[in-house]
Amino acid sequence: MLHTRRIATAGLGLALSATLLAPALAQQANKQWFIPHQETAPRPAPHPVAAPAPAPTGQPAAPMELKLPPAPAVPDVPRGLMPPATVVGVLSVPDVMRQSTAYEQADKTLAVRRQQLNEDAQKEQVALRNLGQQLAIDRAKLTPAQIHAREKTLQDRIATSRREFAERNRIIQEQGQFALAQIQRTLQEVVQKVAASRGMNLVLQRQAVAVNVPEFDITQEVLDVLNKALPSVAIPPAGVAPLVEHAPAAPALGHKPAPAHKPVHH
Repeated sequence: MLHTRRIATAGLGLALSATLLAPALAQQANKQWFIPHQETAPRPAPHPVAAPAPAPTGQPAAPMELKLPPAPAVPDVPRGLMPPATVVGVLSVPDVMRQSTAYEQADKTLAVRRQQLNEDAQKEQVALRNLGQQLAIDRAKLTPAQIHAREKTLQDRIATSRREFAERNRIIQEQGQFALAQIQRTLQEVVQKVAASRGMNLVLQRQAVAVNVPEFDITQEVLDVLNKALPSVAIPPAGVAPLVEHAPAAPALGHKPAPAHKPVHH
C-alpha cells in the first residue's frame, strides 16, 4: 500500500518560470518569471574592518596565528529513520508547457494584446513626430509665449504617452504572471498525484538526466491530466491588472459587500 508522502519535484518551480511563456506572457523568460517580485528589506551595511598593514616591500608577510577559544563538544547524533528506497520519475516541463491548452490560450490572448500595444505606440510616435515638425514650421510665425506654450503642450503629451504605454505594458506583464501562476499551481499538484500513483518519491527534470528509460518518464501522463484539470486560465480583461480585479476594496460600514467579480475567460 502506498503511504502518503510528499513527492520531491526537483527544480519544478524554476523550470516553470523559465519556459516558453515569454514574450507573450509578460516577457519573463529572461527574468525567470511567473514568480512575483518581492521586495526584501535592505541588509545593514557591514561594519568596516581595518585591513592589516601591508608587509614592507621585499619581506614576506608573517603568517597569522589566531588563538581560538576551546572547541565545543559536539554530541553524538542518535540513529534516525532511514529514508525510503528511491523511486525516480522524469519529467520535461518545457514539453508539458508547449502542449498545455491553458498555456496556448494565454499565449495567444496576451500576444494579441502585446501586438495592439505595439501598434498604438507606433501610431503615437508618428503623431508626436508630426507635431514636432509642425511646430518647427510654425516657429517663425509665433511669439515667444506661443512657442513656449506649444513646446510645453508637446512635452506634456510625450510624458503622458510614456506613462500610459509603460502602464499598459506593466499590466500585460502582470496578466502573464497571473496566467502562469495558475498553470504552475495546478501543475505542481498534478505532478504530485501522477508520481504518487506510480509510487515515485523523486521526480527529476529530464534536462538534468543524462541517461533515461521511457518507463521513468511521466511527461505525457502529466500533460494529459493537466489539460483535463486546467483546460484554460482566467485572464483579466485588457487594461485591467490582476491585483485590481481580484482584490475588492473593503466595504464601508453599514453596507453589504458587492458580489465578487467573476474573472473573464478568453
